[in-house]
Amino acid sequence: MDVNLHLAQDPEADELLGRSPLAALVGMLLDQQIPMEWAFKGPATIARRMGADDLDAHDIAAYDPEEFATLLATKPAVHRYPGSMAGRVQQLCRYLVEHYDGAADGVWRDAGDGRELLRRLQDLPGFGKQKAQIFLALLGKQLGVRPDGWREAAGPYGEPTAFRSVADITGPESLAKVRAHKQEMKAAAKAAKEK
Repeated sequence: MDVNLHLAQDPEADELLGRSPLAALVGMLLDQQIPMEWAFKGPATIARRMGADDLDAHDIAAYDPEEFATLLATKPAVHRYPGSMAGRVQQLCRYLVEHYDGAADGVWRDAGDGRELLRRLQDLPGFGKQKAQIFLALLGKQLGVRPDGWREAAGPYGEPTAFRSVADITGPESLAKVRAHKQEMKAAAKAAKEK
């Protein structure tokens, strides 16, 4: 994996995301209840605070939980909820150590088809169906991971001309389109609730 991503809108953080499968997974895990750029900047911040140039699932899994929570909470915090997200990141890394010997790309490396890859992603701690589909779309659209049926398994996020999620962000223009789509979805949900 060595691609140019533009999810954090920060060159250093995006460079890490483009070369590190674990950083990309952790960024996706952090992408909730905070701006997307903040979430995807998180892996680079964690690596820097750990004194490393990449994330290592074994190191994170073995880290003292209280110290890891402090590492994420140090200002500027990695997430709005640094304590709970520190626990989720460690849980994800423990799962990767247990099931994939710590290799995040093991989740997708030998997946037989899109359905199997989606199932593997949904098995990850913190990855529900929607998050798994978005990450699957990111893998297919930008990271070159395209097992048979990946677009179908990714659902609407796999559509080639969609601007629905992080999978579609390749720069500032596409970021604006994804933001516009999300605002439309929020407005539609609000209108439906008011009826």
